[in-house]
Amino acid sequence: MESTGQNPPQGNPTTSMGFFLLGFSDVPGLQGFLFGVFSIMYVIILLRNSLVIIKLDPSFQNTMYSFLGNFSSMEICYVSATIPRLLVDLCRQSRNISFLGCATQMYFFLFLGATECFLLTVMAYDRYVAICNPLLYALNMNNKLCIQLAVGCWMTGIPVYTGFICQIFSLPFCRSHQLNHYFCDVLPVFKLVCGDTFMTEVLIYVLTVLMVTIPFMLILGSYVKIISTILKLPSAAGQAKAFSTCSSHLMVVVIFFGSGLNSYLRQSSHSTEMDKFLSLLYTIVTPMFNLIYCLRNKDFMAVLRKFLLK
Repeated sequence: MESTGQNPPQGNPTTSMGFFLLGFSDVPGLQGFLFGVFSIMYVIILLRNSLVIIKLDPSFQNTMYSFLGNFSSMEICYVSATIPRLLVDLCRQSRNISFLGCATQMYFFLFLGATECFLLTVMAYDRYVAICNPLLYALNMNNKLCIQLAVGCWMTGIPVYTGFICQIFSLPFCRSHQLNHYFCDVLPVFKLVCGDTFMTEVLIYVLTVLMVTIPFMLILGSYVKIISTILKLPSAAGQAKAFSTCSSHLMVVVIFFGSGLNSYLRQSSHSTEMDKFLSLLYTIVTPMFNLIYCLRNKDFMAVLRKFLLK
């Protein structure tokens, strides 16, 4: 988006009017189908993550599962920031959202999205230590460090995105209040801003690099080391077992970071339909792949079967 350099008109009607989410109104014949699909996906995500959080067995308590418990808690909050509102909007004609409601939804979406980036990075580091330095794993990944890492993942985004939301929603909104999206994402809202937006656009790029790109590069660096170590294992069975512990996590990383980076770093080259598709990848599809991450874990499945047979 280019800076217009024009003085905004007096007043900010969007502040009192709020926004109108167009969502998937361009495909009215698919509203019922989309409601059914998203409802099923939402329920599955909630149930799977709830099973992890309630800790099905006292033995289900090592470092990776500690991070997985934090990750599952975050996932429930993350999908709940967007999907319930989407389901309601698919069932009604009036899709208005207040100015404060839009700011609140965007804040929780961004804060929880940043938390997911950091948790995925920490989980990649955990796998790196477990595979590349297994003899030092218990020493390096002790309980104190795990708690500090988890707290850091949750807390880092709070002050950053509090300031960012205040900055975005202090700008003048003098264009149409129709938001061509299914939730209050940064770029669709930013397109409605008028006046000189250059500094805010730079801020968006900087935050994307700090909160998304750098964690992604750290994860890739970890996996380069992991794959190099795995390939040095003497037996094919050992290599297969090591790869199986990482493949699902890596798949989640590629989908989540790939769609997010493609959306936020190439904002000017996308159609609104592509924006919605990419958003679906990192708001709904990625949490569903996190289900596969658990289902491919033999320990988790063994405990789950034990729980279901009680």
